[in-house]
Amino acid sequence: MTNESFNNTNSEFMGGAAVQGNSLMQYVQSMETETVAQLSRPVSSDVMQAMEHNIIAMLGGLPSEGFDVSVTTSRENLGRLLASAMMGGYFLKGAEQRLAMETTLMGSLETDLHE
Repeated sequence: MTNESFNNTNSEFMGGAAVQGNSLMQYVQSMETETVAQLSRPVSSDVMQAMEHNIIAMLGGLPSEGFDVSVTTSRENLGRLLASAMMGGYFLKGAEQRLAMETTLMGSLETDLHE
């Protein structure tokens, strides 16, 4: 999806509401397509697994093996579910980055102490 088609889709989804005052939306719209694709890519299987558990918990955790599960909702509620899943994903990605940084920092400190 190009940024132009993203802008058109977003405008339609928001009911034509102006995003001129929304600096975050302007920033995202100004990003190169490759940057958006890179930010959208999952970092690790751990994050993906945690997101999967979170979404299953939001939808109700009935196992698909024993039940014929189907979910019906409105556009508004689906949007809320998507926003919640996205926020959870951003949180988990940030937590994963923090863990990696702390692990690297602790490894660096241990190396300095042993020298």
